[in-house]
Amino acid sequence: MENIKISCEQVTKLYGKHPEQFMREHDFNPSVEAIKQNGYIPAVRDATFDVSEGEILVVMGLSGSGKSTLVRCLSRLIQPTYGKVIFDGVDLLQASKKDLIEIRRHKMGMVFQHFALLPHRNVLQNIAFPLEVQGIDKESREIRAREIIQIVGLDGREGYYPRELSGGQQQRVGIGRSLAVEPDIWFLDEPFSALDPLIRTEMQDEFIRLQSVLNKTIVFITHDFDEAIKLADRIIIMYEGSIVQIGTAVELVTNPANDYVEEFTKNVSRGKLLPVRIVMDALDGETHPDITVNVNDRLSRIAGVVLSIDEDVRVVDDDKQVVGMLQQKKLIQALFKDGYIPD
Repeated sequence: MENIKISCEQVTKLYGKHPEQFMREHDFNPSVEAIKQNGYIPAVRDATFDVSEGEILVVMGLSGSGKSTLVRCLSRLIQPTYGKVIFDGVDLLQASKKDLIEIRRHKMGMVFQHFALLPHRNVLQNIAFPLEVQGIDKESREIRAREIIQIVGLDGREGYYPRELSGGQQQRVGIGRSLAVEPDIWFLDEPFSALDPLIRTEMQDEFIRLQSVLNKTIVFITHDFDEAIKLADRIIIMYEGSIVQIGTAVELVTNPANDYVEEFTKNVSRGKLLPVRIVMDALDGETHPDITVNVNDRLSRIAGVVLSIDEDVRVVDDDKQVVGMLQQKKLIQALFKDGYIPD
């Protein structure tokens, strides 16, 4: 059974007068209509989900959908109106201020869009700062900071100040600072959105490398679906404070819960996302004798070969065992969602 690192149960954040009283009067489950009719703004409404240990969960939605508020509720940077946030068996909403500070200092890492580096401190000092707050001695915290500098690829820049670094390097410092406390869970709120496209791609690749080494539990906010596809194990789509769907990128694209999710994912390159296994059929007909494709191949990788011949092809697994067949018709329909191929 998967180890659940953090569990979010019916978390709700309403803005307005006396929201706790309003929730009690409506048995803690008011309708959207009741919320709006009484003048409340549902920043987050009835959010329930788990994050497994080592998982990257990406939260998406348009501006104002509630994604940043939700993540801040998880760390109680914003106080939810109602619900539970269970972290390692502790309900953070019931934790004392002192206990919450200790949890944030020792078990949580946070990275935001704006780097918020200390301008009068160099790279080494910025990364060591959270350890200084913890009261760790200078020698120990500098040893740890130098280890982090190696991990995030800033070796040789220990003495640089933020003004002497590029945007990507500054973000690496921010990431390094959040890792210094060796957090159990890592919250990132659009950390790469302010970067130039090439630097952003570089930082995404670096992030994937870091995760392969560190295996952190991560909640990551982005508005970029391509970024989500690249990074996420699962994706949450939010709309007007509510979670409308949770699933893998493939699930969201192939089986959207509603028109909003479908619109949100419509520009995704289906060929780069969907694997052969999604569209293959059982082997029940004639196939090309010399051409096979792997069940895990992305459609864009094999489309040229399959569409250049006039026959369907066999699908094999990693052991070269035949597991099905791929029809040209199904391939075209998958690549072009609205494509029409007559029978």
